[in-house]
Amino acid sequence: MALALEFAGTVRHDGHGGLTDDLATPEGFTAWAGLRADEPLRRRAVELRWAVRSLFAHAAQAHERMDTPHLMEFERALEIVNEAAARVPRAAQLEWDGQPRLRYLDSADDGDRLLATLATAAIEFLASGARADLRACPAPRCVRYFVKAHPRQEWCKPSCGNRARVSRHYHRGRDA
Repeated sequence: MALALEFAGTVRHDGHGGLTDDLATPEGFTAWAGLRADEPLRRRAVELRWAVRSLFAHAAQAHERMDTPHLMEFERALEIVNEAAARVPRAAQLEWDGQPRLRYLDSADDGDRLLATLATAAIEFLASGARADLRACPAPRCVRYFVKAHPRQEWCKPSCGNRARVSRHYHRGRDA
């Protein structure tokens, strides 16, 4: 669950009316993923991230937000996530050093393995019971997703709650 949310969270409000993308450059991708990547892999990761965010928006029933123009159709997002997860074929291997032990082997390169891991994390999260607690933060300009941890939680973090209260106060004073 944490990996899927962390991956989706590589896009956030920049504080100036736009979006910040941690994966926008090869250096940013390398810093986030810990994997040196070429440009095609970075683009595939960004496409996968938007697919995951699109599925999160669908699951959380998120309304119009700053990232809405970047989201993709539900069926296309589903296809991208499933294809990325399927890129790493796994073969079960039984090892027996006193005790039987299961190990999975795959023949994929590091890039495909990373994308498959991220896609699988998103699939496992969206197919779990935790999906029911997935929320799109309703604070002004926030584009984050979070899992509601307690009944009174409304925002992804306290600063978003503060921003929402300040915005409400400002609008009340201005409308009066």
